[in-house]
Amino acid sequence: MRPYVIISAAMSADGKISTKEHQQTKISGEQDFARVDRLRAECDAVMVGIGTILADDASLCLKNPGLIVSRAASGRDEQPMRIVIDSRARMQPDGDFFKKGTGKRVIFVSDAAPEDRIAVLREKAAVIPAGKDRVDLGQVLDLLGEIGVKKLMVEGGATLLWSFTSQRLFDEIRIYVGALIIGGVNAPTLVGGIGFTRDEGFIPLALKNVEKIDDGLLITWLNKRMELSV
Repeated sequence: MRPYVIISAAMSADGKISTKEHQQTKISGEQDFARVDRLRAECDAVMVGIGTILADDASLCLKNPGLIVSRAASGRDEQPMRIVIDSRARMQPDGDFFKKGTGKRVIFVSDAAPEDRIAVLREKAAVIPAGKDRVDLGQVLDLLGEIGVKKLMVEGGATLLWSFTSQRLFDEIRIYVGALIIGGVNAPTLVGGIGFTRDEGFIPLALKNVEKIDDGLLITWLNKRMELSV
């Protein structure tokens, strides 16, 4: 069975996730950072796309030592499995993803990834081919289900979120809307990709919950198909 997929992200009040220079920007506050850390700790695995890794040098590690201790006490790895979708094996082997934290690290690549790059990354993480020219997310979810991942947190960026949403591969979306406006026609929005036309139809969501955190709002939606199945 495929994992339950939770998309978790933050955006400004005008829907931006970084500046027009694609620089990371603090959108939420300490309360929301703590919430995201707790969600990571609850999940079996955390996933991002290669763009997020290259832009932010993200480690995907838990920050709160208490959460790490709690996971270990329950018989789980201290850190959830950390996953990167990297079709061309562009990961930098000296990044924080490899240097920080313990636990399983998995990189999904496509068959088009250079063999020499794969060989370098295999010295530091499990590298799994899944897809011909691009990583096939459906195949990834099947493989994760087979190894026991029941709850997956997907943190972005915009390209990966387009892939998950456009293919209807998510169950729940939790979006923190921060109390700031970034602006800029070239500033990335929450979901990238080519987008849908009106004739193609959009992705319907069902509102589950709205909560005030710091000076912003945490909005939780379900994939409409999830609402219909319960």
